[in-house]
Amino acid sequence: MALLVVLCTPAVARANGDPASDYLLLQSVFLPFNAKVDADVTARLSNVIREADKAGFPIKVAVIGSRYDMGTAFSLYNKPQSYARFLGLELAFQYRDRLVVVMPKGYGYAIAGKPDAGGARILKTLPAPGRDTTKEVEGATTAVRRLAAAAGHPLSAPSSGGGGSETRDRMLIAAGTTALVVILLAIVFYRRRPTPAAE
Repeated sequence: MALLVVLCTPAVARANGDPASDYLLLQSVFLPFNAKVDADVTARLSNVIREADKAGFPIKVAVIGSRYDMGTAFSLYNKPQSYARFLGLELAFQYRDRLVVVMPKGYGYAIAGKPDAGGARILKTLPAPGRDTTKEVEGATTAVRRLAAAAGHPLSAPSSGGGGSETRDRMLIAAGTTALVVILLAIVFYRRRPTPAAE
């Protein structure tokens, strides 16, 4: 009977309108609807997941900001470990690797819909991110790094991770260079200015 329940759970879950289950079939990250998150922060998470995958540590992340992000699975809101198992089972027919769930009250972790005690212990050391979506995404990035390192796949040091900061840096450098050129031209012009003849 228990086996029958496990086998039927993914089909039932997919039918209940849980948005993350549909989205994560094709993507590695699910973010809250209408979330306003700094582009650099989301880029860092995407880069870390991509690096983990290349290192042989495939992982997906679901960031849940409110019960509205969960469709009809809203009863599992702020129960990240229960939802990680639930969502993992929904995805298991196609994806059977690691899954991190981030909610305001903490983190959940499952592999193919099954809890992983070691990973859960690691995530319990992280502070709950609260209802700030940016902090949730930052927490997800830290969670992936910690889990990968514990599994023997240390990832590279955090970087700015986003095109936005790089673009700002280039703009600042260009502006500084332009200002320097203007100052130098002004100095040259001033030195070449003819001096008035003495009377």
